[in-house]
Amino acid sequence: MAVKTIEELFVHELSDIYSAEKQLSRALPRLARATSDPQLKQAFEAHTEETHGQIERIDKIVEVLDLKLKRVKCAAMEGLIEEGKEVIDSVEEGPLRDAALIGGAQKVEHYEIAAYGTLSALAKELGYSDAIPLLQATLKEEKSTDEKLTQLAESAGNQRAAQKRAA
Repeated sequence: MAVKTIEELFVHELSDIYSAEKQLSRALPRLARATSDPQLKQAFEAHTEETHGQIERIDKIVEVLDLKLKRVKCAAMEGLIEEGKEVIDSVEEGPLRDAALIGGAQKVEHYEIAAYGTLSALAKELGYSDAIPLLQATLKEEKSTDEKLTQLAESAGNQRAAQKRAA
């Protein structure tokens, strides 16, 4: 990453989260199929649609700011998605897998919250007033998704997983 200016940092960070969102849009349907909890399945399906809207917002930012995204692959998201695949492959379908998938999904949300928070702050510093509301709308969605995942875990998901304790 050869970044020398704050403008280049903004483009790099936006390129990185664009890659992350694209990767996530392909991974979420797999997570929805892997869960046994209907509410969690619905949450993954809803977030798939939301992610497509977030990608569209990034496209809009690129357009209004006349930017060119870099061709980067978000290694962090790649790793988080790989962790999810490992859960699917190694944990039997049921409440324990669902609890692990919720935890993995929250790791993703926290990464995205950090990314969009950083981008919002950079956009503010750079005077990219057209980008700020778009970035903050996505940041709000990511925080909301994280909260929904917490509610799913606390409402019964973790309790069902705890019933599978080793004898």
